[in-house]
Amino acid sequence: MSDRTPHVVCPARELPPGERRLVEIDGRSIGVFNVDGEYYALTNVCPHQRAPLCAGTLTGTTRATSVDDIEWERDGRVLTCPWHGWEFDVTTGETVFNPHRWSVSTYETDVIVNAEAVAAGEAQPAIETHPVDIDDGVVVVYV
Repeated sequence: MSDRTPHVVCPARELPPGERRLVEIDGRSIGVFNVDGEYYALTNVCPHQRAPLCAGTLTGTTRATSVDDIEWERDGRVLTCPWHGWEFDVTTGETVFNPHRWSVSTYETDVIVNAEAVAAGEAQPAIETHPVDIDDGVVVVYV
């Protein structure tokens, strides 16, 4: 159970895999992403020069597995800053090039079926992801 306030973003059917939604919550711009049916949210500010990070391209990245071999990985999980090309993993908020030094804030997300009950304080959704009927669900970000 979280002590953070749930904020309804949209019905889950309006945020299909590979898509994002930018929202303003408590004065913060936050990008909410659907990566293969899992939802992730991160701050919409690149730590390099405060660019609108979540407006960048969502793609993957390459990794050298040996001197002669390069593999494509993290398909649909790497967000590239539109100003200077810094890359961040949407699922962790960490940079691809130096995850120990640079990252962006991430937020808990969940898909719940009864958003009205949560908004009324009658029910609190669990923080971990649960299988739900996506047609009836809504995406919620906890801030």
